[in-house]
Amino acid sequence: MNFITLNESNIGTEHICCAFSDKKTVDGYEAKKQYLKSQMEGGFIFKKLDVKHKVFIEYSPAETAWLPVDAPGYTAIHCFWVAGQYKTQGYGKALLDECINDSKDKDGVIVITTVKKKPFFTDKAFFLKHGFTVCDSAPPFFELLVLRNTGAPLPKFRDNARRAECPEKKGIAVYYTNRCPFTEYYTDELENAVTAKRIPFTRIKITSSEQAKDFPSASSIYSIFYNGKFVTHEIQTAGRFEKLWAGMEK
Repeated sequence: MNFITLNESNIGTEHICCAFSDKKTVDGYEAKKQYLKSQMEGGFIFKKLDVKHKVFIEYSPAETAWLPVDAPGYTAIHCFWVAGQYKTQGYGKALLDECINDSKDKDGVIVITTVKKKPFFTDKAFFLKHGFTVCDSAPPFFELLVLRNTGAPLPKFRDNARRAECPEKKGIAVYYTNRCPFTEYYTDELENAVTAKRIPFTRIKITSSEQAKDFPSASSIYSIFYNGKFVTHEIQTAGRFEKLWAGMEK
């Protein structure tokens, strides 16, 4: 298996797997590349199969991870995706093994997932199969999993992730980052859909790991809140929001 590790020399020419054929998210795609560049000095790793498809893993030292967790000494998986024809071919295990092997000098590896399979999160069952265990949880359905190398203290969610509430108590609030190339474009689309209904709308863009550690939910790539309460981590098109709002009104 030929895996490529992105670095400052090749990131300009290598694709980053997500959204590379979607013209709507060109700006978000470049914003993610800038995010990746900014993290590399801190030990951030992006490895992918040498194909033009979504087969990749991202991880970094937990101390600098854009995740609302306390896990000093651990490696944190950020994003992990094997899609399409590459599923069930052993690539997921091979990528995870790359992360585990790179973390032999760490206390272990952590990853955030969900109780039941949810979009944008790798299935919890995959990690359990490969030796991970659940060490913490955060509402409404997030779990923190760990594969330990030592007897170091277990990682845990920060209190802000456990609250799943934001300070904006009126209308819709969206917290997001450029860790996903889709967030910027679809936050613009969502803002138009929400304001057309005369619902108050607030957008908060997270631009540092320090801010991400204070994220008001366990899903620190993207989260929507209504009147201060967590609603969903799923990126919304205008059409999807109509269905979501119909349920929220009830």
